[in-house]
Amino acid sequence: MEKQKPVVATDVEAAETERQVDASSSRDQEDATRSEKKPLSFHLSFLAINIMVFMISIDATALAVAIPVITQDLKGTTLEAFWASLSFLLAVAVFQPIYTSLSETFGRMGPLYSTFVWFVLGSIVFAVARSMPVLIVGRIFQGIGAGGLDVLSEVILVDMTTLKERPMYLGLFAIPMAAGTIVGPIIGALFTEYATWRWLGWINLPISAVNFGLIVVFLRLKPIEQTLKEKLRRLDWIGMLLFGVGCVAFASPMSWAGAMFPWGAWQTILPLVIGFAILIIFGLYERGFIGKEPTEPIFPTRIFDQNTALFTLFSSFLHGAVIYSGIFYLPVFFQSVYLETALKSAVHILPLCCTSVSMSVISGVAVEFVRKYRWGIILSWAITSISCGLMALWERESSLALTSGVQVMIGFGLGPFFTLLPLPIQATVTRVDDSGIAVGVLVSFRLFGGLISLAMCSTIFSNVFSQQIHTLGELPEPIAVLKEVNAAIEFVPMLRDLDLPVAQMSGVIDAYRKGLIAIFLLLSGFSALGFLSSFFIREKSIESVELGRQQMVEEKKDS
Repeated sequence: MEKQKPVVATDVEAAETERQVDASSSRDQEDATRSEKKPLSFHLSFLAINIMVFMISIDATALAVAIPVITQDLKGTTLEAFWASLSFLLAVAVFQPIYTSLSETFGRMGPLYSTFVWFVLGSIVFAVARSMPVLIVGRIFQGIGAGGLDVLSEVILVDMTTLKERPMYLGLFAIPMAAGTIVGPIIGALFTEYATWRWLGWINLPISAVNFGLIVVFLRLKPIEQTLKEKLRRLDWIGMLLFGVGCVAFASPMSWAGAMFPWGAWQTILPLVIGFAILIIFGLYERGFIGKEPTEPIFPTRIFDQNTALFTLFSSFLHGAVIYSGIFYLPVFFQSVYLETALKSAVHILPLCCTSVSMSVISGVAVEFVRKYRWGIILSWAITSISCGLMALWERESSLALTSGVQVMIGFGLGPFFTLLPLPIQATVTRVDDSGIAVGVLVSFRLFGGLISLAMCSTIFSNVFSQQIHTLGELPEPIAVLKEVNAAIEFVPMLRDLDLPVAQMSGVIDAYRKGLIAIFLLLSGFSALGFLSSFFIREKSIESVELGRQQMVEEKKDS
């Protein structure tokens, strides 16, 4: 009898295994059928969120080539030029997690509609600005709207698709993101040279109108069935306040340290320490160590419970640090060192942008086939670290083959992250309902990385440029303004028209080159850190066939 028990148990286990396989096969068949029969509303909704990403990508990158001309036109300073981009990213970084939290409580649609209002309002203020402070206010409004559009587009993609089919859609989703990065600098250059930079604001209005129309007509998501009072009670009001104040206080002094105030000045140290302390308090509050843990925290602690999730978020932070600073400073490099026009500098960075697009799509297709992502992340960081370091070899006499070849390598490294990094963070969530907010947190970390990096780069450039300029001794009248580092970016468009002795001209250009090379070396260091940390990301199954929490509502006529 005792010998037969294992046989019976084995038979039962075999039967149970067979039933599980049959159930899994049945789910796979249902999922395949569901994927094949996506309704028209799904495809048009997917088109709408792609347009959202395309529009934001253009807006975020077009300013990079236009900012020297804008700063000159509005008689701004280098610090104001940095803040034109930094304020946008700061608003995006602060409001992305807030929009994610709002969408978890109120549903996606209401917050999504409000983002269009902020983005259009900011575009109008930007377009009519007559001074740099007003332009910066416009960029802040745009950032509030763009932060919501960016994060909600990825969250809604999670709602609409299953994790199993998501690699393919993430690959497609990366096309408008990278395409906007390609055409943004070109559009910025064309408007700057042949029309006016103000069209960088006006162009957002018709695109927003078309996009908003598609969303209103075709995007239907499951509502949150709660009263307004219940929803308001669940919001993390204190967390939102702490996070916003902490981010602003921490990032702001990093942008002016060494330029407007010394690093050791109280104007730098005090807000930096206060901001850091507030962010620490925010983290403790979210964990429930200070007061009662919020019902719907901005950053739910359960998302951070696994090491894979933590290191994926760290990789996203570093990805943002490298890509946003790279896109901003590469055109400045070609304009100040190669003395290129805004348009030509935009064309010069096409190898990076085009390769990023291609690799974003290719990596999504590759994961669709191999069902693995870990080694793709590790390899991408290795390539990025090496290629960013190679930019230190760039000189005025460097060939097109060298500058383009290095950019192609960077694109090979940075492109796949848009597709690969969302996968491990979603694969680690313990509740399917958390997939959307997990992606929202991931996107927030990417933008926060860009924010911190731009602030650090501003300081590094200012310090190195100032040191190099002072080694030139007494400057002649045409370039005397460069003694004040705040005028460096504003002066870039005038470099092409200078009539100086060869030695002095070479000294000025070399000051720009060394300041920018210092930035590229910093980005290489960020990438090396990403490479080391990526080994702690573990391979998780991506075979889930569950849709997100606020999945699309089926059309009644189809039922």
